[in-house]
Amino acid sequence: MSRLKNKVAVVTGASKGIGASIAIHMAKEGAKVIVNYASDKNGAEKVVNTILDAGGSALAVQGDVAKETDVIRLFEAAERDFGGLDILVNNAGVGQYQPIEAFTEESFQKQFSINVLGTLLSIREALKLLDSKGGSIINISSGFSKMPSPGMLTYSATKASIDAITVALSKELGAKHIRINSILPGGVETDGAKAAGVTKGSDAEKNLIAHTPLGRMGMPGDIAKVAVFLASDEAAWITGEQISVSGGIYGF
Repeated sequence: MSRLKNKVAVVTGASKGIGASIAIHMAKEGAKVIVNYASDKNGAEKVVNTILDAGGSALAVQGDVAKETDVIRLFEAAERDFGGLDILVNNAGVGQYQPIEAFTEESFQKQFSINVLGTLLSIREALKLLDSKGGSIINISSGFSKMPSPGMLTYSATKASIDAITVALSKELGAKHIRINSILPGGVETDGAKAAGVTKGSDAEKNLIAHTPLGRMGMPGDIAKVAVFLASDEAAWITGEQISVSGGIYGF
């Protein structure tokens, strides 16, 4: 497995869930991976050890993507330790269920700072390493960007912003041979989903499955495999796309 051989990837928010799976899958395909985390050091080190035990290359780097100095340090680590950058996966994100009556400035600032500002800061710093040779940027969006849900208005707005960024930058960066695409997951079994009440056997899980044409919850690996494809030369003619990876729930 060598679709990403000798490539260097930064995966933000990679200590668990979808980000962790993307980091592991990219390493299996030969990439050297910077496993970014904000606070879960143990989780990030577990991901790194999984990669190292399989013969891959990885390094955990702490950094809050909403803080400019942390983001700069993250990409300095990619250049210093692995010699550059070829792939950026903007996975770090946060969501909060909140009806409009409970809306607060604090929750707005937190979600937009991590989900949107963090994505823009990461892309800006990545470009300093990608400019001369091109590369692939993958934004982890959400089906909520196309089908917003009651109580998830701010989160849905951040993900719609991510999709707009993807389209705008595909036009801006194409001449530099930098591709940028969004992945829109559906219901996926993650810690975040559990925190939102989507647990095994719950009514929330049953409802999601009932509305998913393929009849099951997604797994982090379902998303990771598409991220690997988008990062590889197999996707060399794909940019500016918003790809639903959702079992069909966002396909109609």
